[in-house]
Amino acid sequence: MVRLATVSVAALAVAMPVMANEVNIYSARHYDTDLQLFDTFTEQTGIQVNIIEGSEDELLARLQAEGANSPADVFITVDGGRLHRAVEAGLFQPVDSEILETRVPEKSQHPDNLWFGLTSRARVIFYNIDAGLPDGVADYEDLANPELDNSICIRTSSNIYNVSLMAELIDALGEEAAEAWAAGVTENLARDPQGGDTDQLRALAAGECQLAVSNTYYWGRLKSSSNPEDVAVADKLAFIYPNQDNRGTHVNISGAGVLVNAPNPENGVAFLEYLVSDEAQKTLADGNNEFPIVEGVTIDGPIGAFTDFKISDVNVSVYGTNAAAATAVYDRAGMP
Repeated sequence: MVRLATVSVAALAVAMPVMANEVNIYSARHYDTDLQLFDTFTEQTGIQVNIIEGSEDELLARLQAEGANSPADVFITVDGGRLHRAVEAGLFQPVDSEILETRVPEKSQHPDNLWFGLTSRARVIFYNIDAGLPDGVADYEDLANPELDNSICIRTSSNIYNVSLMAELIDALGEEAAEAWAAGVTENLARDPQGGDTDQLRALAAGECQLAVSNTYYWGRLKSSSNPEDVAVADKLAFIYPNQDNRGTHVNISGAGVLVNAPNPENGVAFLEYLVSDEAQKTLADGNNEFPIVEGVTIDGPIGAFTDFKISDVNVSVYGTNAAAATAVYDRAGMP
């Protein structure tokens, strides 16, 4: 594997190496376990993996600037909303692969096969074990109950994870009810939104709020940390999967697609097919305390004990198509 330096928009002149049998990856996932997988793919197929890493925005800007001259074959990113941005920019091509269509659940693949999910993570409700779960909290909708005044820690409404959650709520409830929910949550904030998901969990453990909204893998990172203080935070917390008695829990993904200007599209497809193999799925998921996208693959990390839950069947593509409406709903509701 050839790993190039993390990209910046100003560094668009950096060229990928040119080889006869290769696949060129632009990735917004930055985990050493992913790199180990790429080496294994090369060992098994003889296809050299070249990778450039960067943020989603940087890589999308690079792909658009390179246009038809782009050497990239595959784009990997996190969140259905970000995958949608690549779709809107016309960057992906449809992929005809029985392996991908069969192994990746329908809700986690683009309706026109422009991208496929690789791993998933649930956005759930955490509570402090010592304080207990407040009465009546079982669904996302319950976070708007007036009884929870001054109770909730959550990231800003502009965060992509919260935008995607709202996009699904719009699909499930309609815009008017979703806006009422956002207004109710705003009234119930324990503090102004600040920091990332891990900051919400730390605040919850410290007693700054009664409930926190976070992706599951952030708790998994704390629980598996080599820092005893992180583990102590995780041990103070528990979580519920919302909406288990109705539509199911909101789940987001990391995913990838083959690019429209890919010079090696067949190798790109082979690479994606490898990433949904049982071997690769376990490594991808365990490397970031996520869930495998392929059903039946077992994982070993702390999240492995929490894999049995009902997932919403809303197609992940909705997170992108409803993103603008989601942002507008939050703005009208006055949610910071």
